[in-house]
Amino acid sequence: MLFFSLSFLAAVTLVPWYGFEYGYTTSHWLAFIACMFYAGLSITAGYHRLWAHKAYDAHPVIQIIFALGGAFALQNSALHWSSDHRIHHGQVDDPVKDPYAATRGFWYSHIGWMLRDYQGDSYGDYSNARDLQRNRIVMWQHKHYMKLVLLTNIGIPLTLGLLLGNVIGMLLLAGVLRLVLSQHFTFFINSLAHIWGSRPYTEKNTARDNGFLALFTYGEGYHNFHHIFASDYRNGIRWYHYDPTKWLIRTFAALGLASKLKRTPIERIEKAKAETLLNKTKVSLAKLPLAQDKLTLLQQEYDLLLKKLQNYCAVQKQVLEAKKAAVRAQCEHSALMQQYKELEQAWESQKQAWIALNSRLLKTA
Repeated sequence: MLFFSLSFLAAVTLVPWYGFEYGYTTSHWLAFIACMFYAGLSITAGYHRLWAHKAYDAHPVIQIIFALGGAFALQNSALHWSSDHRIHHGQVDDPVKDPYAATRGFWYSHIGWMLRDYQGDSYGDYSNARDLQRNRIVMWQHKHYMKLVLLTNIGIPLTLGLLLGNVIGMLLLAGVLRLVLSQHFTFFINSLAHIWGSRPYTEKNTARDNGFLALFTYGEGYHNFHHIFASDYRNGIRWYHYDPTKWLIRTFAALGLASKLKRTPIERIEKAKAETLLNKTKVSLAKLPLAQDKLTLLQQEYDLLLKKLQNYCAVQKQVLEAKKAAVRAQCEHSALMQQYKELEQAWESQKQAWIALNSRLLKTA
């Protein structure tokens, strides 16, 4: 409680006071931004997608960088964080078993859960993270966590201050302000990402997709997708989704520093979206008189949608396999490619018809 209170108080008083009295240079602000991304991405790409969900494999050098960055972020060791997070996914929204259940309110899920001994006698029981206990880098960080916290949170800003000038200013910006903001940005994933946004993939839990929140959480704002497809190395699956964590992992893969990137097949993603929309429309239509005819039409369109999706994905798989076999040039002129293009158009057309039908039926409700 003292730590969170004093660090926040320093961030909202000392940081602006020093800025007004002495000012910060461009170098200070650039260092602050770099430190924010280092701490934040160490949590999202390291703690979260690499260790908690095993969405990809990373070279030991990358793991060491993330282990140090995780200590810099000061959000407990990778082992402890990942164990907590796996419990969260397994017991999401359970007011007792979920460590930071959003069903207990914003402040509880944001920060209140850390101000009590929520694990009781089970504290330190990492039986759900035995794979991480076999990881030497994770266990090294866990064993020396407090030493690494002091080394990074004092050493990094101090070193930057000595190199760029004005040590006190750097300690305040890259040290205090960076620490407070990076922590609360991560906490937003536990709180706001379960309260504010849309649920296009599943309504079985409180997790939401929020593109605006993704800007502050290094791509983690697409949380509804994540909670149904947790092992996917992406959270923002579209090219225009802001997900720097995804881009970083891809960059590592291109450089040979990451491998086995897990991606959810498009068939599973689109089926989840269609099923969620189907269930939502069914609930609305059930209240109307003569709803059975509309429900029958809705189910028929849903079945047709899934059939076209399956056909499209089956041919898409064949095309991808052909490209991998280095026959892309021949494939482009083959009947297979023509069939693929036709099925792609049919699928897109059916998807638009499906969305339009649901919209039309919902308006009648």
